[in-house]
Amino acid sequence: MVALAAGSLGALGPGSSIATADPGYSVQTLHFKVSVGPTLSKTCDIIGDLYLPNTATSTTRVPAILTTNGFGGSKNDQAGIGKAFALRGYAVLSYSGLGFGGSTCQITLDDPTYDGVAGSQLVSYLGGAGGIAYTDAAHTTPAPILNVIKLDGVDDPRVGMIGGSYGGQIQFAVAGVDPRVDTIIPIITWNDLSYALAPNNTDQTSGVSTSNSGATKLTWGLLLTADGLVSGLQGAQADPARLFPCPNFATFVCPALVNAGVLGFMDPASVAALRHASVSSYMSHITIPTLLLQGETDTLFNLNEGIANYQALKAQGTPVKMIWQSWGHSGSPAPGEIDLTNPDPSTQYETGRILDWFDHYLKDSQVGTGPEFAYFRNWVSYTGNAAPAYATSDTFPVGTNQNYFLSAGKSLVSSPTGIAKSTQVFVNPPAGAPLEYAYLDALPVFQPNQAEVDWAGTYADWLTPALTHQVDVAGSPKVTLQVCAPVAALTQALGETGQLVVFIRIQDVTPDGQGHDINYLTAPVRLADATKPFTVTLPAFVHRFPAGDKIRLVVSGSSLNYRGGLVSQTVTISTGSAAQVLSLPVVNQGS
Repeated sequence: MVALAAGSLGALGPGSSIATADPGYSVQTLHFKVSVGPTLSKTCDIIGDLYLPNTATSTTRVPAILTTNGFGGSKNDQAGIGKAFALRGYAVLSYSGLGFGGSTCQITLDDPTYDGVAGSQLVSYLGGAGGIAYTDAAHTTPAPILNVIKLDGVDDPRVGMIGGSYGGQIQFAVAGVDPRVDTIIPIITWNDLSYALAPNNTDQTSGVSTSNSGATKLTWGLLLTADGLVSGLQGAQADPARLFPCPNFATFVCPALVNAGVLGFMDPASVAALRHASVSSYMSHITIPTLLLQGETDTLFNLNEGIANYQALKAQGTPVKMIWQSWGHSGSPAPGEIDLTNPDPSTQYETGRILDWFDHYLKDSQVGTGPEFAYFRNWVSYTGNAAPAYATSDTFPVGTNQNYFLSAGKSLVSSPTGIAKSTQVFVNPPAGAPLEYAYLDALPVFQPNQAEVDWAGTYADWLTPALTHQVDVAGSPKVTLQVCAPVAALTQALGETGQLVVFIRIQDVTPDGQGHDINYLTAPVRLADATKPFTVTLPAFVHRFPAGDKIRLVVSGSSLNYRGGLVSQTVTISTGSAAQVLSLPVVNQGS
């Protein structure tokens, strides 16, 4: 939920209108008086920048784009979008979300009742409503009524939304309460925030949601909490009430964070509150065309969140397409994908897809909206536009399952006839202690290519022989296991506190023996019943295992980036059955 882009045209003072180096558009900073909450009893000030093309008039109206920041950011982060799309005949309103970048009130995690209804009132402003926009933060000087936006009806502007992370989920929140929004492009956002912050990758009931909470993300949780607190302190002078009772956050957030940190999982009340702020709880309200962009390198909102959104929208008949880009919260865009400080559709694959999408749905252009599914392959060489690195498909998912069976000698074999019996035993550390040497997944830029190494006796692993040919994977691997954990069998009746927690990863082991986790991804698993076989849906990835490398499956008792199980216990995994299997969605096996 970090800011999606850092570029800016600079801070604009209240009520200012600036001349730009390019005469094709103008920018004005405005303040919006919005009412939020279940009874609309809370008044907030939202600050935003309105970008208007000079061609926009009351007789030559233009469609609008509404956009806002990622977590910890501000309206200035979207300046590149404002300029680029204003020059292409769109009005763009970029605003700082509640609790960020000069806007008042607390962070409610994109709750539709707060952030959604706030955004809906900005849609009303774009539609020509008065009493919303002002030139000052005190809301004493009304701004002129906006009368240059194309209308589909009274107070119904032609408007789309775009933004990333926190600015991606807000699109669902606004569209979920306001049918006037015509299309959305959510980038690297979540499906279920309770999964994102405490994932469990087994026993999913719908999408990524589970009835059993998973394992708390530690490094991401600390970073996001710090971002929120800093934003609150910066805005405390204008709105001191936002610091109480939970500094700059909705009231439920503080106890949720404390409980998650102490227990290692989300309590039921916190799960309910987080899902209320997640599109998974109101997906049926999202009926407009949706272009999903999800990141392959993203340990906060992994590809499984995008898959869950795509499949739910597809199942209910909502027009939807999906792009898996190289970048996310854990990595930067590859050359020729996108540059949100300087968007250029002619040289950037994703920017071109975005412009075509908006032109199609907001300008009634006959331009196509691209393939149903596209995914970036980092092993493809190209220059300029990244389009050659993207594989495309008319359907999703892609690939054919390739099974690797757990066998003796810590081996993964490709044929069930080669399975042999063996046993591996490891210990879960007490109180979730992280007994491994790893990267901090929220800060990968400071530790590139860091191999993750578990302490002896705290993990089990299996490897393929050196591959005789490359193996290309695109999708969610699955692992089916049976473990023996006698302590968990006795304590799991206590609920999450007594349940077994393990962490499953896939590594690419190079010929020198170094094992690297694929895109930093880990699948936490909290077992409601450790006596039964279970299947794990790992975070999806796109990766080429080159010939000569080995594929390694790791089942560990701890993780540096997650809070493990509270109860120390011995875990045994015995092979000898084809039921113990790793399944990879393989899209190409080269010779």
